Amino acid sequence: MKNFSRILKYLSDKKGGIALYFLFNLLSILFSLISLAMLAPFLQLLFGKEKLVDVKPVSGFSASGLMSSLKYQLSQLIQAHGPVFALAAICITIIITILLKNIFLYMGFRTMTPMRNQVLTKIRADLYNKILELPIGFFTEQRKGDIISRMSNDVNEVEWSIIGALETLIKEPLTIIIILVSLILLSPALSVFLLVLLPATGFIIGRVSRSLKVQSTDAQEQQGLLLSVLDETLGGLRVIKAFNAEKIIGIKFFGINKKLNHIRNAMNFRRDLAAPMSEFLGVLVLTAILWFGGKLVLHNEVLQADAFITYIVFFTQIINPAKSFSNAFYNVQRGSAAAERIEAIIQAPVTVRDAPGAKELTSFNQAIEFRNVSFSYEDTVILDNINLVIEKGKTVALVGSSGSGKSTLADLVPRFHDVTSGEILIDGINIKNYTLHSIREQLSIVTQEPILFNDTIAANIALAHPDSSPEEIEQAAKVANAHNFIIQKEEGYNTNIGDRGSKLSGGERQRLTIARALLKNPPILILDEATSSLDTESERLVQEAIDNMMQHRTSLVIAHRLSTIRHADEIVVLQNGKIVERGSHDSLLEQHGFYKRLVDMQEVK
Repeated sequence: MKNFSRILKYLSDKKGGIALYFLFNLLSILFSLISLAMLAPFLQLLFGKEKLVDVKPVSGFSASGLMSSLKYQLSQLIQAHGPVFALAAICITIIITILLKNIFLYMGFRTMTPMRNQVLTKIRADLYNKILELPIGFFTEQRKGDIISRMSNDVNEVEWSIIGALETLIKEPLTIIIILVSLILLSPALSVFLLVLLPATGFIIGRVSRSLKVQSTDAQEQQGLLLSVLDETLGGLRVIKAFNAEKIIGIKFFGINKKLNHIRNAMNFRRDLAAPMSEFLGVLVLTAILWFGGKLVLHNEVLQADAFITYIVFFTQIINPAKSFSNAFYNVQRGSAAAERIEAIIQAPVTVRDAPGAKELTSFNQAIEFRNVSFSYEDTVILDNINLVIEKGKTVALVGSSGSGKSTLADLVPRFHDVTSGEILIDGINIKNYTLHSIREQLSIVTQEPILFNDTIAANIALAHPDSSPEEIEQAAKVANAHNFIIQKEEGYNTNIGDRGSKLSGGERQRLTIARALLKNPPILILDEATSSLDTESERLVQEAIDNMMQHRTSLVIAHRLSTIRHADEIVVLQNGKIVERGSHDSLLEQHGFYKRLVDMQEVK
């Protein structure tokens, strides 16, 4: 039940609505009981099975006193207007009470629905905000499909299980309590017998539902795996078909799907047991009451026949709420697993955040300095004691074999990760003393794989500055050698580029990312070699765009094709997380070291 704490927190500003929901349900239950209470004793009076009450009773507030007063009023009505008129009055009263019962029931639903949807909206918003806030390193351990599953399936599970149960757990216990109070007022002796039996039935239901939470956790995890495989399949369909791997990928998907089916069957079998079990247990309790209460009536003890009939009628009204309550209890166990998976994201620690009192980096004036920087990930050393200065206006290139730490080194500047030891300084101040937003405002990144969004060309270029004018967007596209192909599109800059820019060629996508970086117009550029996967013509156009972009800017370039960084002010060679060589292109060639071997392998002239 601890998972209700966050949901109740979301409802903290809706105390008035919760009070109204409680009131409407209370009134609905009371009007339902009034209509039921009129049937057995009043029909006996009406049809002559019981003598009319001529003397107005004088009694305090109790079930018997209230019943006596109502019998007296009905007796007066029969004597004054006849039994047919009294029967009509009873029928009209029942219609009115049932109408009022259902009006208040509907008003309860009308009150709860906006609050229910608000909780779901806030959960999704909190989950998405946390995804945006978490550092990139968090997602290296997470499957994308599992994250999507938590946002969609787990949130839906919370809606149907916990929030749906929340309504039941307010309404049905209230119904049961009111009926139990009425039963105690009708017959305290019989109610003592009842209160011994009910906890026993609740214990049995609780024992059966205990394993649902574990099963639900397994089901949600398998759902996440299923979505991950689906995402990989959609992204790699061309490769799957080219390598005839449909069967291999299919076996993986069908295996997960079959396991998910087995878990869900087991969950549903146990959940579906709730209603019939609670009904059967309710009937067992009812027969016990019939036997015990019938003995009291037959032996002319403390219980009268009409009160016993009313007692039985009231008790039958507990069975349905008890069934709903047991179903809700099962659903809460199932939904708790989904809530915990959501909570794991929302409560995940944000390891990269603004320091207290962090100031704004308003401009870049001198240099970026790596001072004794080391970075480790899960006890694996990625960077080891890096010392490097990138002066303003200079271009520094990072080269080395795959896994040497080039991308990690570049990711430390925008604080995608924080250093394990040492410090990075901008203009002599540790970047941890600046706000994240202001650091990232001073730089742009162009990655090897173009990352675009399913939107228009203009919207993708203006990502950092959505209020940019069409002229500014067009100018950035021209410098990036993108304007010519854009105007050839049917809708020009308003052309939708599809999922991840799928409607564009590789060179076109890359030039759009360069235009996006240019429009931001930052003083610092981080370039993860943007031409390594392009054809010759696209590479020439993209390289020209990069050269245009790098003018008068400070650039940190991750180089795969060494021909693109021959004119860098300094080339830093990384190997196993350490700087093994540094210098200009010509000076490094003269050293006949690791860089020279890389150049020879690529046959750089």
